[in-house]
Amino acid sequence: MIRSLRAPLLLGALLLSSACTSRGPAPEVGPSAPPPAPLPVVPNPPSLAPPPLEPKKPPPPAPVEPEPPPAPLATSALPSRLDGMILVPAGPFTMGADSGGEPDEWPAHTVTLPAYYLDEFEVTNGDYARCIEAKICPPPEPSNADRNGVGPDKLFRRPKQPVSSISWESARAYCAFVGKRLPREAELEKAARGEGGRLYPWGNSPPGPERAVFAVSVTADVGTHPSGRGPYGHHDLAGNVWEWAEDIYDPFAYKRPGASEGRGGTCEEALAAYAELKRKRQQGFTGSNKIPTECERVLRGGGFNYHATGLRSTNRVHHPARYRMVMSGFRCARDAKG
Repeated sequence: MIRSLRAPLLLGALLLSSACTSRGPAPEVGPSAPPPAPLPVVPNPPSLAPPPLEPKKPPPPAPVEPEPPPAPLATSALPSRLDGMILVPAGPFTMGADSGGEPDEWPAHTVTLPAYYLDEFEVTNGDYARCIEAKICPPPEPSNADRNGVGPDKLFRRPKQPVSSISWESARAYCAFVGKRLPREAELEKAARGEGGRLYPWGNSPPGPERAVFAVSVTADVGTHPSGRGPYGHHDLAGNVWEWAEDIYDPFAYKRPGASEGRGGTCEEALAAYAELKRKRQQGFTGSNKIPTECERVLRGGGFNYHATGLRSTNRVHHPARYRMVMSGFRCARDAKG
């Protein structure tokens, strides 16, 4: 079958070749074909406006870290004296003792306090009179000197003697009246001991009449025993009058969580401590005073009627805040601020 098709194909190829090589007349060209009709113009589709861009949202603000609290003011930037007070610089000191004294003075431990100011002298009768005149402070209790066998009261009322026979509440009211506050127990002890842990404000030598007012029957004018000044320059931190402190008396204060900051327990915690001492019959734990039955306040420093060893700077005495005793007075403090 394949052979019968090959012959006609060869013949057609010879004839086509002959036609292409013959030189006969050029074939006539017929009339030109009409030009092609123009393509219809199709209008461009209407341009579609791009959708409006949504306004860009501002980026979220970068988180602002809180500024660190200002650094404590350097003690060197504070005046050493201000409004009758002397600066006690910030820093640690040893509070309490490991032996001697009473069990409520134990153990010795490190307390760190910010800088503060403390009155150079105990508040005098002359100072306190201004608060009486302003009808803010009540006058001293006039009969307590007689009841304690050291009267009459007028022996204690010279203008430069320390005010006495006033309550804790009256002492607090006076300090507020002059823009100050009562010092804390730890502040009184630091002012008396300094960073060296002195036994007495002047050092470790035993008390003598040239350094402090003690074992006598009446107070002296403030500032008359300069050799007994404390490490920062305060007068009469031992002797003359016991000084009210802000603190509630807590016999277990030195074992509380706040001991490193010089802070004792609350009134409720102090009452629980008193009850525990009574159960255990530990009367001497708080010194010669009876174990309290109410929340009492601390007094520091020793008084004119006290014995020499009672002037130690770690000694803690306590009485109800309402007591107006001829042997108790005070001085004021203020936070150190730039």
